[in-house]
Amino acid sequence: MISGYDILLKRAAAYTSRQETCRWAAESKLRGWGASPTQVKTIIAYLEQEHYIDETRFSKSFASDKFRFNQWGKVKIAQALEAKRIPASVFQPVLDAMDEDIYIQTIKELLEKKSREIVAKNKYEKQGKLINFALRRGFEYAVVERVLNSNNYE
Repeated sequence: MISGYDILLKRAAAYTSRQETCRWAAESKLRGWGASPTQVKTIIAYLEQEHYIDETRFSKSFASDKFRFNQWGKVKIAQALEAKRIPASVFQPVLDAMDEDIYIQTIKELLEKKSREIVAKNKYEKQGKLINFALRRGFEYAVVERVLNSNNYE
């Protein structure tokens, strides 16, 4: 006879095998399915042992997707990973390993496109709006300032 634990374990394994999942999301799913705290702890331990859940792998996938598809900067990606309760010691090496040239090129392209859309009274107002735009996207101020200073967005 199949117990409630076995059903929860199979559901959790199926859920985590379909998509990269962090520990916090898997725990939330299990609690939503009515698992007891002991069952959650045991199932999560099994899923991590069997590599269904790997927070480093999740961080790489998440950071890559958010950068490539959403054009998020490192700050916004880090905040999102922290919200998913991923430790900084896990995700920081992932962010540090991002290709700096591609990162800078992405910022340049975003700022060029935004520069064409902005209506401003003078170049200082326009530059301020570009900085705010890039900061909202999660790019670091120092990097944005360096890109703005090396390019002419008028």
